[in-house]
Amino acid sequence: MDMERGGVYRNGKRRGGGAGGQNEVLAAEPSPFYYNSDLAAEREWTPWIVPMFVAANVAFFVVAMYVNDCPAHSNFYGSCVAKFLHRLSFQPLHENPLLGPSSATLEKLGALVWNKIVHQHQGWRLITCIWLHAGVIHLLANMLSLVFIGIRLEQQFGFVRIGIIYLLSGFGGSILSTLFIRNNISVGASGALFGLLGAMLSELITNWSIYTNKAAALFTLLIMIVINLAIGILPHVDNFAHIGGFLSGYLLGFVFLLRPQFGWIERHNLPAASQVQSKHKVYQYVLCVIALLLLIAGFVVGLVMLFRGVNANDHCKWCHYVDCVPTSKWSCGN
Repeated sequence: MDMERGGVYRNGKRRGGGAGGQNEVLAAEPSPFYYNSDLAAEREWTPWIVPMFVAANVAFFVVAMYVNDCPAHSNFYGSCVAKFLHRLSFQPLHENPLLGPSSATLEKLGALVWNKIVHQHQGWRLITCIWLHAGVIHLLANMLSLVFIGIRLEQQFGFVRIGIIYLLSGFGGSILSTLFIRNNISVGASGALFGLLGAMLSELITNWSIYTNKAAALFTLLIMIVINLAIGILPHVDNFAHIGGFLSGYLLGFVFLLRPQFGWIERHNLPAASQVQSKHKVYQYVLCVIALLLLIAGFVVGLVMLFRGVNANDHCKWCHYVDCVPTSKWSCGN
């Protein structure tokens, strides 16, 4: 069961805790990037799954650096960085400018590699790659984003739903990435993070009626999404994982992030004429069913195509521009 704290919130205050529910405690300050309406959540959970995900990602990075053991291997690119860390020192900057292990180490520990997944039946890499990072810079960027976005979502919706969205979004990002990228390895939690962004968007849509500043909320969230996807067209950034994670999270949000109607929450305090019999509105149920069917179909089709060795680039000649746009400053070669 989700850990929870507090009672029913209304008008920025929390009711409950005393006889007859007369005691009132001020609610937590709203997050600037989680859109709170005047009708706040029925209860607020204590976040622990997101901090656990952060700790797990950091632990996996330490393990990767320990396995990498830069000083034990001669390197064509030069000497190790931060030698005072001994076994945990980083690969030369010419090899890995993100301050991390070698590609060989990441591949050994479970990075996304098309050949190994399709021809060596190592499908587990679709999951393990989510927990690996290319370097300290990569890890910090993703973990700060996870804390910034994930904590507030978990407070609002609980660890079960946010945990499922995070993991399935990362899995969806891995599938789309492997369908399009064959010659490079891919690691990182970015697909899962984009899944949380996608879920925020669908949550805003499916619970549209409870928000007061609808246009401002939608505009701010769309700007965040566009900026992050635009960064993905730079070389060495796996935008297919971003897009796959975002689409997965967007559909999952319609399934897991439904909020009940105000009339349902306050049904015991409203006159009989104002009470509602259904916890959710009809359009919420419709969107939930459609999203669930699309999600299942997408995962099934994607996995079938992947394990049959289908190259998605053959069916979409322009899709490679989604991942990287060549300019005079850089190329998009491997």
